[in-house]
Amino acid sequence: MVPRLAEEAEADLDEIWWRIATQSGSVAIAHGLIASITERFYLLASQPRMGRTRDDLEPGLRSHPADEYMIIYTIEDEDVVILHVFHASRDIGGQFGQ
Repeated sequence: MVPRLAEEAEADLDEIWWRIATQSGSVAIAHGLIASITERFYLLASQPRMGRTRDDLEPGLRSHPADEYMIIYTIEDEDVVILHVFHASRDIGGQFGQ
């Protein structure tokens, strides 16, 4: 399987990078965090069912932690599709109308 990123996930990663770079004053720290998160995408692609099922949010969704973030994804055909990357402290259910 191959990880694919939805536009929303790309925007989430951009927002995370910007926030971390701004708060820490370090582009290297921001790059490191994004690298750590995206490494999980490839892990999920190789073991897509390792994430927790999140049918409580929406049928077919799964989640997996990455540092202080939660990766929300689904499995489509032979691919893992990364839908969102949220900070774990956010109300993830609220993001899906719950």
